[in-house]
Amino acid sequence: MSNSPITQVSESPITQVAQYSPGPDSPSGQAAFPSKLLLDLRGTRFEIDREVLVSLPESILIVMFPNGLILGRGHSDPYDDDDDNNSEESISLDDQIIFVDFDPACMDYVLDFYHEAQMAGEAQRLANPNAHLNNSSQHNLAAQNPLLNKQAIIVLREELDYFAVIPPKTGFLAKDDAPATGPVHADSSKVNVKTQCGTHLLEQRKIFTALQRNINKENNVAEQHLIDMLCVSGFSRDDEWGYRDIEPKKTSIVSIALVMLKTTGSGNQMATAQKLLLFWRKPARKCWWDGVEVELDQEENKLPIRLWARRTWTLELVLV
Repeated sequence: MSNSPITQVSESPITQVAQYSPGPDSPSGQAAFPSKLLLDLRGTRFEIDREVLVSLPESILIVMFPNGLILGRGHSDPYDDDDDNNSEESISLDDQIIFVDFDPACMDYVLDFYHEAQMAGEAQRLANPNAHLNNSSQHNLAAQNPLLNKQAIIVLREELDYFAVIPPKTGFLAKDDAPATGPVHADSSKVNVKTQCGTHLLEQRKIFTALQRNINKENNVAEQHLIDMLCVSGFSRDDEWGYRDIEPKKTSIVSIALVMLKTTGSGNQMATAQKLLLFWRKPARKCWWDGVEVELDQEENKLPIRLWARRTWTLELVLV
């Protein structure tokens, strides 16, 4: 739709299961796929169930594994041609470590929320008023509306790339204008500006502040409707990001917020929730530029900065 505030992300498989022969001790016809995987996230180890990993939001998996993840892939030694000793069962878990460039604090937040949602989903299934129906009837209802027997999570992720524009005649030492001994000072000053800009943005933890500012500037009705729908479905207008941090060695901030989808409440609550099912397994994206004026402390002076941020939101729904 032309007035939609978000754009659908094209579908692409993130995980695959490699086909290979079972080990000599495996039951006939069964591949020895590992039930647990060992991930190394920037030096922090996570032992995670394979099923839990593949159930994570698509928008997170594609960041963790931009080239895809081959599940069930055994360790291969380029110097060992003995296939009999190279089966999955003969390889220890430590030898199957998958290194992932992803913040372990973010993974902790996601996994903790998943556990909470699974507990809520189990309570929902036990309290389901249709639990007395026979299996066939329950299956038909669930097929028509999976929200009846599964807990849904709204996933909102923001990638923010920021740029600082220093107005002329501010007294800031530019590298090109610096004396012979000046470039080092100039470079360190620029790094300091970038660091302060990142810290300033990092402290802006309100989820909807920047988008609401953009709405007020452009009077975008579709974007306002997006905020209204999210706030009816589980978010509140003053919510903060559950996870927010600067990426190492980048002028980029990644933020994630997870909330459980509301399906009960006002008369049309379920109808609104079903609209968000459009984003189940189909993440959608919105990108916009946001510019603000800030003043940074620079050698006992205030340095005026035009701070530009390119914000990319990804909205997704997952069922647990």
